[in-house]
Amino acid sequence: MSKSVASVFAVAALSLSPLAAQAGPSPETQETIVARVSFQSREDLNRLAETLDLTAAVDNQKKTVEALLTPEQYEVLRKEGRRVERLEEQTQQLNAPRDGFSTTSISGYPCYRTVNETYTSMANLAATYPNIAEWQDIGDSWDKVTAGGNPGDDMRVLVLTNKWLLGPKPRLFLMSAIHAREYTTAEMAARFAEQVASRYGTDADATWLLDHHELHVIVQSNPDGRRIAETGLSKRKNTNTTQGACNTTTWGVDLNRNSTFDWGGSGSSTSHCNETYRGSAAGSEPETQALENYILSIFPDQRGPNSTDPAPADATGVMISLHSYGGYVLYPWGTSTTPPPNATQLRTLGRKFNYFNGYQACQVASCLYAASGSTDAFAYGRLGIASYTFEMGGSFFESCSTFENTIVPKNMPALWYAFKAARRPYQVAAGPDSVNLTLSASTVTAGTPVTLTAQANDTRYGTNGGTEASQAIAAARYSIDLPSWVPSIPTYAMSPVDGAFSSSIESVQATVFTSGLTPGRHTLFVESQDANGNWGVPTAIFLNVQ
Repeated sequence: MSKSVASVFAVAALSLSPLAAQAGPSPETQETIVARVSFQSREDLNRLAETLDLTAAVDNQKKTVEALLTPEQYEVLRKEGRRVERLEEQTQQLNAPRDGFSTTSISGYPCYRTVNETYTSMANLAATYPNIAEWQDIGDSWDKVTAGGNPGDDMRVLVLTNKWLLGPKPRLFLMSAIHAREYTTAEMAARFAEQVASRYGTDADATWLLDHHELHVIVQSNPDGRRIAETGLSKRKNTNTTQGACNTTTWGVDLNRNSTFDWGGSGSSTSHCNETYRGSAAGSEPETQALENYILSIFPDQRGPNSTDPAPADATGVMISLHSYGGYVLYPWGTSTTPPPNATQLRTLGRKFNYFNGYQACQVASCLYAASGSTDAFAYGRLGIASYTFEMGGSFFESCSTFENTIVPKNMPALWYAFKAARRPYQVAAGPDSVNLTLSASTVTAGTPVTLTAQANDTRYGTNGGTEASQAIAAARYSIDLPSWVPSIPTYAMSPVDGAFSSSIESVQATVFTSGLTPGRHTLFVESQDANGNWGVPTAIFLNVQ
């Protein structure tokens, strides 16, 4: 950066400080401008990230980033000589008044449940499915531990698994709404949990996953802040009012900059009222403590202490933090463009996810701006878990039509895949998917042979952010009632329908002999292998024997 540019930036940083930004009307009453702001370099972008309220909508080709600005900030940036494009539709949506109040949805956004309604829904899920669901208290929010203010909330997790089949079991940890104003995230997590639970016993994949895996969902990771965001305010942080002379929207700590791993680095702020304020110390907030303690309680430590120590190839566990917006599947590191030691495996799994949602799969610091102290960096850096952030959609207050018609159908199958991959995420993502399972008959009399057919497909990777190499299919197999990794479970070979394994997409089949099967419902697990020896995740189908 030239000396003149650096001097201008120093003046801008002072002008854009949170306290300076509060001159004039308070942020609760003045308009918040959504704008597209130019940057010159990655260093310049990282400096903006420490000063402005940036979104994850970064265009590295055009060198622009979307930001939420006060009118004062907007003028400073323009006078600085930057291109600042006001986004009218997003600005109007963010500042639109809310009519009335609903206890069952956010006013003006009927598709999104409030904190109260979300908690009630998850509690009802546990009551409806007591054999597979528990609604657990794992800590308290800032308001709850602080006397004299709002009552606050418990930090709660929904745990889904078949309680009668003992573990240890692979785990998917899903969290959402750590940034309060990101409306889509809590509803997406809640709907995924509800879909998994409601399909148990009727859908073969949901059934085997809950029999042999565990799903842990924290729907409201920042419930105090979310209650403020429900009123229409652009609230990102928690509600800690002891840090600085701020106001309702700018008080608090950014919980996704407060984690104990890599805390205090670039991409977080020391200014109390800044949207990325990191807190007074690593893990200072009760919400952060509850999240980290819970993650530590359910996952083993699988990575060494050095930044270059990889997790082993057979490491278990997947962690996903749902955010909005921008359209990314992000993985660590957040403060360095140096690839993490498991970069190849993290990228491959990320491209599996973006096969479904179409988002760009990339390392945080390489395709966005620096971000230190995030929860996903803690999960990977401390424990070696395959950890991701999904930046969903194109707005904090996303319209219900976009949520229902785009975000849910794009991200629901990605979450299902993550659940399947949780046992060996660094291995199975490199293998083929087994899809389109069919049976010549789903119900037969014992002794009647059945033809099982599937497609083995090694091409199901997204291309946004790079391409993944595909290999020819080398083998396919099935097992009955238990997955292949259970000791002593026999597996049976499937054959290519065209007579030879020679393509990256193959139709495969096998004859299932039922004479030795007991009457009742059985589960057939199908897996496929590529020419490099990688087995993919299983897919299952039910077979009824009379």
